[in-house]
Amino acid sequence: MAGETDLKKLLATMTPELRPGIHVFATLPPDAPVPDSLETVMLFREREGTTVIALEEEAKAAGLATVFRCRTVTLNIHSSLEAVGFLAAITARLAAAGMGVNPVSAFYHDHLFVPADRAEEAMEILTRLAEENRD
Repeated sequence: MAGETDLKKLLATMTPELRPGIHVFATLPPDAPVPDSLETVMLFREREGTTVIALEEEAKAAGLATVFRCRTVTLNIHSSLEAVGFLAAITARLAAAGMGVNPVSAFYHDHLFVPADRAEEAMEILTRLAEENRD
């Protein structure tokens, strides 16, 4: 299952979905264990520490210092990990609206972490982008 690579098709057929809950980013020291009580959406290990994305209430309950209150938008199209330009087109459109975004590519879908207070606006922008690319 390789996923879609055609940029126009990716943009035209993506169906953004706003996921429930507020997520936050946090970091743990390089070799620190992830708290058992924390159900993470993503972990990424860097030399400086481990980045954690989790629900805000769970991160705070685990005593983590958090940043970037965000909502998750899942782009419901199975994009290939080798697709060229998909996230660039999306992040450029959000950037044109003055919106920061933290994208994460997983095996089946791409996910965007957008500012919590601008999530509905992000959905409108993404829906318009998809409509513009339909024949």
